[in-house]
Amino acid sequence: MCELLAVSTSQPTRLTFSLHTLASRGGETGTTRDGWGVAFFQGEDVALFREPAPAGNSALVRFLETQGPRTNLAISHIRHATQGTVRLSNTQPFARELGGRTHVFAHNGDLSGIGMSKALALGAYRPVGQTDSEHAFCALLERLRPLWTEGGPPSLEQRMSLLADFAAELRLLGPANFLYADGDALFAHGHRRIQPDRGRIEPPGLWTLQRHRPPVDPSPEQQGGVSISEPEQAVVCIASVPLNDDAWRPLAEGELMAVRGGEVLAALI
Repeated sequence: MCELLAVSTSQPTRLTFSLHTLASRGGETGTTRDGWGVAFFQGEDVALFREPAPAGNSALVRFLETQGPRTNLAISHIRHATQGTVRLSNTQPFARELGGRTHVFAHNGDLSGIGMSKALALGAYRPVGQTDSEHAFCALLERLRPLWTEGGPPSLEQRMSLLADFAAELRLLGPANFLYADGDALFAHGHRRIQPDRGRIEPPGLWTLQRHRPPVDPSPEQQGGVSISEPEQAVVCIASVPLNDDAWRPLAEGELMAVRGGEVLAALI
């Protein structure tokens, strides 16, 4: 299955992002080798990098590991294609403008029949590619559009309520693990995924790790694939599987989290 990762920090920083760790899952010997992407938030916009090729042998991945832009929120996706051919338009994360901000979405799972779902029908936003994940993102933006008519971010409560209803609709179709960010907050929804030790589709679909004051000059391997240039940081990591031996917490089935600046703002189950 696909691999998701998000990192939120209290201060803009240069991340040696977990592309190194995730790329090992998307390499020549792995199954998740159909493309990769990472979005580095820069205020209300993002620097988005994607390739429809394995991350494990990508020169661009190696460049970003040391030269990626400073950010306090990054979202990454390593693709294992289930719907849609291997091409750039089907490579996540996806990004669209809404309310004068760039919104970013990445999904892990297989949403069978989403094109037939009346609850997730398309409106003003249309997919560029062929994936169920991009269809889901476009349907989400159509729901969100009325909340963003005033130009500023809607209340956290409004967004959490809408996203909880959206996630419930996705869960009816299949595994619905996703990361979504709107330039103000990061939202993560955990559901189910293929468990590597059991081979069955079960919870958890996402794991999270929260840290304060990480060690000075940690190596990416020591920090689960994330190296942070400033040591005085609050950090929240969310990933498909734990990236190291630290005390990662599994998200409950159907749990929705909101994160900003390295702190968890709210959670719903």
